[in-house]
Amino acid sequence: MLNTKKIKLLIDDCLLILIMATLACCGLIYEYLLSHYSARVLGSVETVIYAIIGIMIVSMGFGAFAAKKVKDAFQGFVILEILVAFIGCSATLFIASIIGFTQTLPQLVSETYQIPIDILPQGGWLARISWLSIQLPYVFAFILGFLIGMEIPLIARIRERIYGQHLAHNTGTIYGADYIGAGVGAAIWVLFMLKIEISQAAALTASLNLIAGFIFLVRFRRYLKHIKYILLANFTLLLLVIAVFEFGGGWQKQMQDLLYLDKVVYQTQTPYQNLVFTERKLGGGLEPIYNFYINGRLQFSSLDEKIYHDFLVHPAMQASNKHDNILIIGGGDGLALREVLKWQPKTVTLVDLDPNLVALFKSPENKLPPYLTKKIKRLTQNSFNDPRVNVRHEDAFIGIDKLLQENKIFDTIIVDLPDPSHPDLNKLYSVNFYYRLNHLLNADGVMVVQSTSPFHAKNAFVSIAKTVKKANFRFVEQYHENIPSFGEWGWTIATKQGKSVSSRLKNLVKLDVETTWLTPRLLQSSFVFNKDFYKNTQKVKINYLGSNQLYLYHQTAWERETELSY
Repeated sequence: MLNTKKIKLLIDDCLLILIMATLACCGLIYEYLLSHYSARVLGSVETVIYAIIGIMIVSMGFGAFAAKKVKDAFQGFVILEILVAFIGCSATLFIASIIGFTQTLPQLVSETYQIPIDILPQGGWLARISWLSIQLPYVFAFILGFLIGMEIPLIARIRERIYGQHLAHNTGTIYGADYIGAGVGAAIWVLFMLKIEISQAAALTASLNLIAGFIFLVRFRRYLKHIKYILLANFTLLLLVIAVFEFGGGWQKQMQDLLYLDKVVYQTQTPYQNLVFTERKLGGGLEPIYNFYINGRLQFSSLDEKIYHDFLVHPAMQASNKHDNILIIGGGDGLALREVLKWQPKTVTLVDLDPNLVALFKSPENKLPPYLTKKIKRLTQNSFNDPRVNVRHEDAFIGIDKLLQENKIFDTIIVDLPDPSHPDLNKLYSVNFYYRLNHLLNADGVMVVQSTSPFHAKNAFVSIAKTVKKANFRFVEQYHENIPSFGEWGWTIATKQGKSVSSRLKNLVKLDVETTWLTPRLLQSSFVFNKDFYKNTQKVKINYLGSNQLYLYHQTAWERETELSY
């Protein structure tokens, strides 16, 4: 009789520990899921991710304190899992809906009161509603973290209730299960969840909560009240989870479409980033405009991408002594590559981290609808399928070390990376990175770097030039041009010896290749900045590896721009 009782206690205890590990797994996935989605919606990727995770951890502490107010641990735990599953499953859909609605609210007001489209209402209460809507991810992070934080204290009390005594190692056992479960959750997120729709990831995680709660309900039903209502709540929530899994992607896409100015015609999530194409129809027989976004940030517009890529590629290529071997860092859309191939190089090496991004532009017919495939092929001119092109999928920070080990030398290096909007990118704008690129560059070659906006992020722009100069480049200059989709934009260009690029191009009468936008006089004038542009920039700091200085300059500048927009 005693042995049977001990066996039952052991089974119940193992079940509770397994449930705790499962809940910890779910809790960590919810943290990653909410922070990942919020960063996609709000931009400022690293800042948002760290803020969401930090808020959830703090609120878990508050939840742990609040758990002692729950009188019935068994009843409270079952209801808690229903709430966690419901909020975890629906949070991203709710956030997308509210933010999308506030984005279209000015248009709705305009249409209701017949206000002309060129004077859409802005500011005032509309701006306040919009500001409040983008705080929702942080609100949900706090609520979800608070609820998750109550789980451990309740499980601990339940274990002691089952054993009928105080357990000496109760806390250690529960936290051990929690840590192991969290580790499993991290692995599931990286290996599986990142590859599926975020709404499906939320639904699957919520289903684990439901299963854990249901098993608990069945095993410990003798301690519970109102079981019929609890079962009804579980069944209703199960229907919601199934609906979100099946249709949540479409619902979320419709809501997310409202975050963009134009119609979203394609989006996908890779292990590294969220990719979106939008379409703007102009009517009157004019060709639609297609914009491409990564993590909510515009990368190029078919309207004016040739301006950007003309200025990125051709000044460096024109100033280089040879064009045999070219290195492109980034540029996974193949548009810079398209311009480089005009110079008839012998080889082009392109280093980009995301194979899914490159595949999208290399073989768009495998992913995109026919009309968009046709447009992308016309833009890229099939550049990735040129036999002279060698694509290497690796982190550029590590990839250039491999190129150095292979004793590679390049006549021109084109660095076409996204802005340093988070620390992972910041290292690719550091002295260490440019110093190693220096060793890859031919003695009479040229390196050019995409350098953000000299108008909106002046300190970041100037810091890039100072950082390149510190990496033993003899002549470092900057130039700029207005690109309608981005505004004023700039580049940094450098040589190791001989003359500066502006001197090499000073007497240029005709470019050696055909261009869409760029002319010699326009190029020469782009090196001229307004009066006192570089005055008082001596305080701008160099971006060393690990300093995150450029990231801070960039974040400060664009946060200020966001505040001004309200």
